[in-house]
Amino acid sequence: MDMQRLASTLEASLDPSQNKQAETTLLQQQRERGFSLLLLQIVASDAHGSTARLAGALYFKNFIRRNWTDEDGNYKLPENEVASIKRELIGLMINVPSNIQYQLGDAVGVIADSDFWRRWDTLVDDLVSRLTPDNARTNNGVLQVAHSIFKRWQPLYRSDELFTEINHVLGKFSEPFVQLLGSTDRLIDENKSNKPALSQYFATLSLMMKLIYDLSVQDLAPVFEDNMESLTSLLHKYLIYDNSLLQTDADNEAGPLELVKSEIFEVLILYSQKYEDAFGPFVQQFVGSSWNLLTTIGLDTKNDLLVSKALQFLTSVTRMSQHAQAFNNEETMSQVIERVVLPNLSLRESDLELFEDEPIEFIRRDLEGSDSDTRRRAATDFLQQLLAQFQKLVTDVVLRYVNHYLSDYSKNPSANWKSKDTAIYLYSSIAAKGAVTVSQGVKSVNELVNILDFFQAHVATDLVSESEVQSILKVDAIKYLYIFRSQISRQQWRDAFPLLVKHLGSSEYVVYTYAAIAVERVLALTDASKQSVISPSDVKPLSAQLLQHLFQLIERNPDPAKLQENEFLMRCVMRVLIVIRDGSIPITDSVLTHFTKITQIISPNPANPRFYYYHFEALGAFIRFAAPPQSDKFESALYPVLVHAIQNDIQEFIPYVFQLFAALLEANPSGTLTAYYASLIQPVLGPELWSSRGNIPALVRLISSLMTRGASQIVENKQLEPILGIFQGLITTKTNEAYGFELLESIMANFDPSTIGPYFGTILQLLFTRLQGSKTEAFSSRFVRFYHFVSARMDRGLGADWFIGHANQIQDGIYVQLYLGVILPDTQKLARPLDRKIAVISLTKTLTDSTAFAQKYPKGWGYTCEALLKLLENPPTVASTDDTIADQDVDDMSFGVGFTQLQTIKRPARDYWPEVTDVKNWVATQLQEANARSNGKIQAFAQDRLQSPEMLQGLSMYMNMNSKRG
Repeated sequence: MDMQRLASTLEASLDPSQNKQAETTLLQQQRERGFSLLLLQIVASDAHGSTARLAGALYFKNFIRRNWTDEDGNYKLPENEVASIKRELIGLMINVPSNIQYQLGDAVGVIADSDFWRRWDTLVDDLVSRLTPDNARTNNGVLQVAHSIFKRWQPLYRSDELFTEINHVLGKFSEPFVQLLGSTDRLIDENKSNKPALSQYFATLSLMMKLIYDLSVQDLAPVFEDNMESLTSLLHKYLIYDNSLLQTDADNEAGPLELVKSEIFEVLILYSQKYEDAFGPFVQQFVGSSWNLLTTIGLDTKNDLLVSKALQFLTSVTRMSQHAQAFNNEETMSQVIERVVLPNLSLRESDLELFEDEPIEFIRRDLEGSDSDTRRRAATDFLQQLLAQFQKLVTDVVLRYVNHYLSDYSKNPSANWKSKDTAIYLYSSIAAKGAVTVSQGVKSVNELVNILDFFQAHVATDLVSESEVQSILKVDAIKYLYIFRSQISRQQWRDAFPLLVKHLGSSEYVVYTYAAIAVERVLALTDASKQSVISPSDVKPLSAQLLQHLFQLIERNPDPAKLQENEFLMRCVMRVLIVIRDGSIPITDSVLTHFTKITQIISPNPANPRFYYYHFEALGAFIRFAAPPQSDKFESALYPVLVHAIQNDIQEFIPYVFQLFAALLEANPSGTLTAYYASLIQPVLGPELWSSRGNIPALVRLISSLMTRGASQIVENKQLEPILGIFQGLITTKTNEAYGFELLESIMANFDPSTIGPYFGTILQLLFTRLQGSKTEAFSSRFVRFYHFVSARMDRGLGADWFIGHANQIQDGIYVQLYLGVILPDTQKLARPLDRKIAVISLTKTLTDSTAFAQKYPKGWGYTCEALLKLLENPPTVASTDDTIADQDVDDMSFGVGFTQLQTIKRPARDYWPEVTDVKNWVATQLQEANARSNGKIQAFAQDRLQSPEMLQGLSMYMNMNSKRG
C-alpha cells in the first residue's frame, strides 16, 4: 500500500467536499493486512502534514473501535498486528502533539476495555518505566495514556473484577505517582519565573489532578488515605496559587491556573461526597478558600468553569449538616446571597453577547437539564441546597432581595430591566424544590411562596404586553411557565397556552425557540389521570397554521448547517403531529413538501443528530397517523428521498430510513406486497447493509414486514435462502441473537411448513450448536420462547410433533435431552407476560394434541402438565396495546450510537393469540374439549401419569372449572 497516497486520502477524509469518496477508499484499504500499523506510521512521521497525521489518528481510533475484538473478546486482527500495536502505541502517544494524543488516548481506552489488565499486564510497568524526574513532555505523554485507561473506571459498577484491576494498578503505580507529584511541586517552585518550563509542569500537575480523581473514584486509594494531610496541603497550595506568568490575556479562554484549580475542585467534590471520614478534618480550610475565591474573582468567562466548580464544592459541603450550620444565621446568609449567589445569577455582558451572536448556544447553556457548567446553574444549585437545609431563613432573605430588584426595576423599567431578570431567576430558584424533570418540570414547590401570585403580579405582563418588552424578559416569562408547568391547572393553561403560541411569531431567535420548547413540553404534559392538559381538540383547529409557521422558522435559512441547528423547533413539529394524529390528513400535501425539502437539504451533511432524529420521529408520526388512507401519496413523495439515503450510503439516516419504509408498508391497507416494496427486497438482502450494527434492528423489522405480505413472491424469487443466511449470521453473535430469533419467528409465522421444512433441520443444528457451545441466559430464554412459538402454532401445521420429528432426525433422542434439560426448566424463567402466554398455549396444546406425548413420552406428559400448572399459579396477563408514545432521552450517553428506535413508529410486540385473554379459562376449555373428543383420554392420562395428588387436584380444577362456574 502506498503510504503517501494513504496519507492524502486521510487528509481528504476531513474535507467535506471529498470525505465521502475518501471514506469509501479507506473502507477498501482497511481490509489489507497491516493497515493499522500504516496508520500509526503516518501519525508518527513529521514528513506528513498535521492534517494527515490528525486524520490518521482519528481513523486509527475508529478502526480499533470497530476491529479490535469480536463480542466474545477474540481478536479480529492477526496476533502479530495486535502485538505490534500494543508495543508501538504507548511510545508513539508520548511523542505526538496533544491534539493527536487525545485521539490515540481514546484508542488506548478501547484496547484497555478489552485487554487490560489480564491480556496487557505489562502496560503499567511500561508506563512507570517511562516516567522521569524532570522531563515534563515525556511525563505528560505517560500521564495522558494512564488517564485514558483509568478514567474508564468512573461510570462502572463495583465488582470484584474491577477492584482486582484497580489494585493491580495501585500496586505498581501509586508510589511512582506520589513521587512524581512531589517532584512536580518542587519543579514548579524552582521554575516560577520560567514561563515555558512552568507551563509544562503545570500541564503535568493538571494531568495528575485528573489521575487523583481517577484513582479515587471507586474507592479511596490507600496511598492517598495514608497521606491525606500532605495531599490536602498540596491541593490547598495550588487552589490559592497565583503566578502572573500563567495568566491568559483572553477574557474568554481558561488558562492553566483556572484549569488546575477546577480539577482540584473536582477532587474536593468527590472527597466531600464519598470520603467524609478521611477528608472531613480538612474541609474547613477549603471552604474558606472557596469563599475568598468566589468573592474576589472576576466576571470574565474564562473563570466560568472555576466558579462553577467552586460553587459545586460548596453545594456538596452544605449537604453535611455540621458544615452547613456555618450558614445558619441571617447575617451570614445575606452575605452569601449578596456576595456569592447574586453576582453569579446576574446577567453579564458576555451573556448578552451570546444571546445576540450565538442564540442556540445561549439556549443550550440556559436550558434546565443542560450539562453545561454555567455560573447560573451552579449558583442555583447552591442556593437550593441551602434552601433544603434552612427553608424559612433562605426564603425570607431571598425574598428581600427579590423585592429590592423588583423595586429597582419599577423605578425605570427600560433602563433597569436586568434587575427584573435577576428577581425572576432568584425567585424561581427558591420556589422550585428538587430537580426540574423533563416530563413534568418542577414537581414540588416551596410552600412558603405562591408561584401563581408571583406570575400574575410580575411575570404575566411581559407575555401579554403589546408594547416593547425587553427580549430576555419575554424569555424569562416563557421559561417561568415552562419550569412550573405541572403546577398550573388545566383551566389556567387554557388562558396561558395561546400566549406561548403567540410568541412563536417573535422575530427574536431565543424568544421563538423558547416558545417552541415550552409549547412542545406543555403539549406532552398530562395530569394525574394521564389525560393531556391541552386537549387535542383545542390544538387541531390551529395546527395547520402552527405547523406552517414552525416549518418556516426551520427553513428561514436554507444553509444546511443553519437549517438543522435548532432541534427544538423540529421537536415541536413532532409533538404537534403526535397530538393531532389524523388531524394532519387535511394538510398532508403541505407537510410532505416540507419534510422532503428538509431531508434533501440536510442529506449531504447531517450535522446535528438531535435535529435529524426529531425530523425522522416527526415524519414517523405523520406516516403513522396520516398515511393509511392515502398510502400512495406518501409512497410517491417519500420514496425518492429515502432511497437516495440508501443509494448514497448516508449512514446517519439509513437506520431511520428502514424503520420508515417498514412503517409505510405497514400503513398500506392493501395487505399485499406491491411492486413499490417488492423492489426493496433484493437491496436489503445485500451483505453491505448488514455489516453495520446500527442497521440490523431496522432491517429485521423491514424484512419481517415484507415477509408478512410477500411470502409467496419471496419463495418464487428464491429469496428465502438469503434471508435464512442472514438469520444464520445474526444467531451466531451474542449482540444480534435477539434479532436473529425475531427474524426466525417471522419466517416461521409467514411461510408454510412445507416450504420451511427442508431448512428446519439446519436451523435447529445452528441453535443446538449455540446451546451446547456458547449459550447465554438470554439465548436460552429466546430459544425456549421460539420452541413454544413453534409448538403452539398447530393452526399453521407446526406443533410439538413437527418440532420433535425434525429434532430427532439430527440425533435420535436429542429432543428428550433438550426438553428436560433446557425447555422445561427455562420455561419457568420466562419473564415477559407475552412469552409466558405463548408457553401456556404451547404446553396446553402439547397435552391435548401431541401424538408423541400421548404415546411415546408418558412421563413427559406428566412433566408438561406440572410445568403448565406452575405457570398458571401466576397466570400471564398481556396488557392491551398502549397508544402512548414514549419520549427518547436524547441526553442519554448511548443516544445516537448505533441504532436509535423511532418511538412514533415503534412496533408493539405481536400477540398471535389476541383472542386468548383469560388464560385459565382458555386452558380449562382446551382440556375439556380435548377430553371430550378423545373419549376421556386426558382424564385417564392424568390419573396414570401425574405423580402427586397435588398435581392431579390442580389439573382436575381446570377439567371441571366451567361446570362448577355454571
